[in-house]
Amino acid sequence: MVAPTAVPLSASQPQPEAPTINSALVVTTLSLCGIVVALQQTLLLPLLPLLPRLLDTTADTASWLVTATLLTGAIATPTISRLADMYGKRRMMVIALAVSVLGSLVGALSTALPLLLGARALQGVGMALIPVGIAIMRDELPRERLPLGVALMSATLAIGAGAGPPLSGLIAEHLDWHAIFWLTGVVGILLLLVTLAVLPESPVRTRGTFDVRGAVLLSVALTAVLLVLSKGGQWGWGSPRTLGLGAAGLVLLAVWGPVELRTPNPLVDLRVAGRRAVLLVNAASALSGFAMFANMLLTMLFLQLPTKSGYGLGLDILATGLWMTPNAAAFGLMAPVSALLTRRFGPQVTMLSGAAVMSAAYVGRVFFSDDLAQVVIGAVVVSIGTAMVFGALPMLIMRAVPVTETAAANGLNVLLRTLGTSTASASVAAVAGASIVAVGGQVLPSSQGITLLLWLSAGTALGAALLGIPMLRMRDFEADADRGGTATTGRPSKVVRGQVLSPSSHPISRAVVTILAPDGKQVDWGQADSEGRFRAAIPASADYLVVTAADGWQPRSQLLHLDSEAPLPPIVLRDRLTLTGTITDAEGQAVSNALVVLTRNTGETVLASRSDHDGRYEMPRPANGRYVLTVVAADGAIGARPAPVWEAARSVDLTLGTPLSRPAR
Repeated sequence: MVAPTAVPLSASQPQPEAPTINSALVVTTLSLCGIVVALQQTLLLPLLPLLPRLLDTTADTASWLVTATLLTGAIATPTISRLADMYGKRRMMVIALAVSVLGSLVGALSTALPLLLGARALQGVGMALIPVGIAIMRDELPRERLPLGVALMSATLAIGAGAGPPLSGLIAEHLDWHAIFWLTGVVGILLLLVTLAVLPESPVRTRGTFDVRGAVLLSVALTAVLLVLSKGGQWGWGSPRTLGLGAAGLVLLAVWGPVELRTPNPLVDLRVAGRRAVLLVNAASALSGFAMFANMLLTMLFLQLPTKSGYGLGLDILATGLWMTPNAAAFGLMAPVSALLTRRFGPQVTMLSGAAVMSAAYVGRVFFSDDLAQVVIGAVVVSIGTAMVFGALPMLIMRAVPVTETAAANGLNVLLRTLGTSTASASVAAVAGASIVAVGGQVLPSSQGITLLLWLSAGTALGAALLGIPMLRMRDFEADADRGGTATTGRPSKVVRGQVLSPSSHPISRAVVTILAPDGKQVDWGQADSEGRFRAAIPASADYLVVTAADGWQPRSQLLHLDSEAPLPPIVLRDRLTLTGTITDAEGQAVSNALVVLTRNTGETVLASRSDHDGRYEMPRPANGRYVLTVVAADGAIGARPAPVWEAARSVDLTLGTPLSRPAR
């Protein structure tokens, strides 16, 4: 044990007051940016059947106008999110918005297909605005207003998806189709000017070197996977091109993971992303993304397919878009409700309840989708649940990651939600294409196929709800501090950096450094990378309690004055935790020079040692888990016993039985 140091905590140091900002204006600006970006993705979708004639091309080629946006959005989201954490969130938001506006203007002035493909690719970059906007809210909004801002920002994708079809229908009826680009381009320029005037630049910047290698590997892998999901139905799910791209994408992802773990400043910090709380939230995001997008696709099928299909309502593009409007309205109206539930009951309860509503609504849609009212009401109820889920997910992510990882972590969460929506699109296309009936000379999806898709969507929403159950045990450190603390730390404005080392100056990766304020309130935390380096955000230069812990090491607590301008001295963990014990024979005598091996229950060898002349052995304590201790004495006697390791230190003794008989030569 390390003796406590009698140093008074200094809580009286003056802390600079954060500049006053208009929270409502920040939330409105960011939310409008998100809606414009979402409209860029969805306005073109209802016009896809008309584009082959308008552009004098094939339907397969025209579909690349959707695929291009999907690919660049998936690639840009993690890249721009990491750059935002490193070099400034407003700066990267302005760049992403400017690129997407440029795409709108190029599309508005173009009639050639290659230029339109480039325009749609540029528009996809705007997808990164969502996680960066959420990160800005975490930095700038008062804590009590953060849930509402996050709920609105998270809902913008769905609001845009719901508002896109009716706007597209109106444009198709009354204007030239280029107006869809002019609309988002002009509004985007106005929002770009407002963003520069309204949004402050976040002081929380991690700096460092950008992980170009990780970005390239992830971009190529995502391109391969998303091409399979978006084009597999057209190419054939069993075609060599589909299988080859799918295999290449999975292989590259398998290579990318270890590369990121060895990179000091990775594009995606897999040490943080691999924490149980983050894994649960990201898995729920992918499942809820599937259920959200399936709701839009299936509702459009119900509304647009001809009545002779037996379930379709035969509406045109404009009428379909108008009846999709209640979905968008549900997201906007539910954002304050989601925020209220999050503040009162916590984001875990909000997420679980919303996913349960989605699942129940899908089950109801299986049995009640016979007329227009039932179809619209069923879709709106699913959207109500989705709004609750989408409002809670970023709050759960921000609770589980350090302040310095906010944009990158939310970028990964949005990326996984995008993969969920892409999987939904591929699933709807695959099932609708495989389950078809010929009606009046037309080939249409069968009612059995639509029912299967409804059940599949209900299952994915139920899966998200089940993931919410273990989330209920996630603690809200900020809420705990609010209830028990006496002082406030303010918003984070400085980033401190340090390194965790062993006594021999070797870096200790995966060490977790927690920073506490003088009143015991958690300020931030950071996890050491492959070089033992960590970073964390603090509100001001002051004295803090710094707690450092790592698997296999005695934790260390220190009172340190933290200042982003002064380098933090290395944190040295001096005492290695050990697994020790005594090996004796059946008569109680010490067994010396015996081989002592520790293996996992799954069969892997972890550590090996030898007993000394007193029968004692010692080895570094492994990570918590269940192990088997095996001993082989010099005379051939063998013994084994379970060796669970859960505490800080562990002693496991073993008594050997009768020596084994020698094998015949």
